[in-house]
Amino acid sequence: MQQAVIETGGKQYLITPNEKLVIEKLEVPEGQTVTFDKVLLIADDNKVSIGKPYLAGSKVTAKVLEQGKGEKLVIFKYKAKSRYRRKTGHRQLQTTVVIESIA
Repeated sequence: MQQAVIETGGKQYLITPNEKLVIEKLEVPEGQTVTFDKVLLIADDNKVSIGKPYLAGSKVTAKVLEQGKGEKLVIFKYKAKSRYRRKTGHRQLQTTVVIESIA
């Protein structure tokens, strides 16, 4: 089974082919392919290649399925005995991709 570790949006993801992945928002329209060139590790059945920090010449291609927003996070600030209460929310923009190939 082929696996890889890629870096995108300041985070690292362990991926396999045909896997759906929700990542930070990419400026790519739905239906287009995107190439990740920041590949940290590729593991085939019994061969492992580790980059320093990235593997040269390796890439992962994925197809963008949809652009959307994540779940709402509620931020509540409170100070005791001073009548200070603030409630705000945030929804992170995210992109759903499906991994096509690891090369």
